[in-house]
Amino acid sequence: MEYQLRRSRIKPGRMAEFLDAWLAGVYPLRKQFGFRFVGAWVVEASDEFVWILGYEGPDGFAAADARYYASAERGAVRPDPAHLIAASVHRMIRSVFPEAG
Repeated sequence: MEYQLRRSRIKPGRMAEFLDAWLAGVYPLRKQFGFRFVGAWVVEASDEFVWILGYEGPDGFAAADARYYASAERGAVRPDPAHLIAASVHRMIRSVFPEAG
């Protein structure tokens, strides 16, 4: 399983709108494309949205992510929560636990 940590600073005062759009569009569509969610959190004090996304497939995370973004389904997500993001950082991460493989 490959994991990615995503941290996004949401435009001030737009977190509720972002969450509604993300939960209605991105969340179910990512699952449909084979991604798994470790979790998603809000950092209230800094208008940040933090989530960890996993993918386990023979094509790898990068190919699955590219396929997701290139899909007609992703292009049709309305409202698109991406327009409510002021800045974002994505980093691939790995577990340090021996049982994680």
